[in-house]
Amino acid sequence: MSFATKRMSEQPEAVAPDGSEVRILCALAGGSMAHFTLPPGAASRPVAHRTVEEIWYFASGQGRIWRSLDGREDIVTVEPGTSITIPVGTRFQFRCDGAEPLTAVGVTMPPWPGETEAYAVPGPWPPTT
Repeated sequence: MSFATKRMSEQPEAVAPDGSEVRILCALAGGSMAHFTLPPGAASRPVAHRTVEEIWYFASGQGRIWRSLDGREDIVTVEPGTSITIPVGTRFQFRCDGAEPLTAVGVTMPPWPGETEAYAVPGPWPPTT
């Protein structure tokens, strides 16, 4: 295994299953990292993950995230400095409520396996992505 260094791209490299823009960052055998952007006024598509769990850190913007798992459900306000967890199987959706894009850095464990990982679920807001 060698060291990795990667500068975040200026343009999105992919679109996540939830509809957010993705800029792929570094990865190791145990996890991968990406930067997600949701434009002002947008709501992601609600999804859940089959095998991965995630930790997100919000870097800019204002918004909310809904999470639901095993009978527990919440909606929390997110802003710069907020971090959240998304355990395996959690249904989630996020939205940008501010005038600037909502951005987050997410760590996926194990690394993101591909497009079939996420599946659609019902959520609290109509998706716009």
